[in-house]
Amino acid sequence: MKKNRRNYTYRSMRDEREYGPYWYSGLWRLIRPVMVGLVSLIVVLGLLGSGWNMIYSNYLAPADESDRTDVSFTVESGQSLTRVANNLEAAGLIRNRSVFKYYCDFAGMGQKIQAGSYVLNRTMSMSQIADQLTRGDGNPIVRNVTLIPGWTIEDFAAKLEADGVIADKESFLSLCRTGESFSDYYYINNVLNSSGVGQRKYVLEGYLAPNTYEVYTNATESDIIRKLLSQTERAFPADYQDRAEEMGYTMDQMLTLASMIEKEAGSEDMTRVSAVFHNRLKAGMKLQSDVTIHYVTGVLKMSLDNQDLALNSPYNTYQITGLPLGPVCNPSEEAIAAALYPDETYVAENYLYFCAKDPESGELHFSKTLKEHEQAVAIYAPLWQKYDEERGIQ
Repeated sequence: MKKNRRNYTYRSMRDEREYGPYWYSGLWRLIRPVMVGLVSLIVVLGLLGSGWNMIYSNYLAPADESDRTDVSFTVESGQSLTRVANNLEAAGLIRNRSVFKYYCDFAGMGQKIQAGSYVLNRTMSMSQIADQLTRGDGNPIVRNVTLIPGWTIEDFAAKLEADGVIADKESFLSLCRTGESFSDYYYINNVLNSSGVGQRKYVLEGYLAPNTYEVYTNATESDIIRKLLSQTERAFPADYQDRAEEMGYTMDQMLTLASMIEKEAGSEDMTRVSAVFHNRLKAGMKLQSDVTIHYVTGVLKMSLDNQDLALNSPYNTYQITGLPLGPVCNPSEEAIAAALYPDETYVAENYLYFCAKDPESGELHFSKTLKEHEQAVAIYAPLWQKYDEERGIQ
């Protein structure tokens, strides 16, 4: 044991003389991997930095940091991200269109770029340009317009012109009058191929669904009409088509009936007015609806005189039997539903007449017989006359 101890001590002393203190050697073994790793990291970061600088200078950096000249740039409504990227590169505002497109897609900006007119410059980075295009040019690209149920096409045109949505209502009215530009809608094509279409005041009357719409500020009259026509297709779905056929009517006839209901009744009376009209149609009676005369004359008169009733028009339901030639306004979805589903009790009990009570309230009085109806008219007619006189209607 002693011999071995002396040998150990001798080697230790020798190692210390030749290689220095033993503790230093152990410490180096610990530090060496760390130093190697640190140097490797520095090398990698250097390479990455060099690579980033190359990528940034070639693809991401401003197109020209010394050129602060304003550049007008326009994004048209409906332009794709690819088209916008191509135009930016062509204008010298970005270094690479593909990188811009990939950046916008990755950053979730691809669907957020807004149409508008921008003032950019070549000192802006790609990210700054993308951010500007997604924030917009500060000018609205859309506006809201509300079209009221029961309004006619002429009312719509006046509203759109007053709100600055269209520049000239006559162009809008001309498109609605003929309807020829919209024959790709099957229901408009059906109207265009129907008898008497040439006598219609407006082919598109009844087919421009009233609602609140968001329209582009640069939308044309045709764009707006198509937006409204598409909404009508949703307001008169396939099950409504089936229901109309089951009742023996077309979509056009149901919209015509709905337009009369819309003008004659408030929400609470729509299905009852529908029942009266259905009962009269079934009995072969004239519908005798004042609103059909109002549509032709443009005068909202409560007390119609003999001259009004004798008006020669395919819309005058005091002269013709059955439905008028076409809709007399653009009805609500509620009125369309009422036309298709009249009040069953009023249908069963065969109500055939109604008249207005106080014009201000909008309430209606319903009767089953002509005698009952004439008694109601005698009561309420003075109120109608007073209403017209106060408004200077003759």
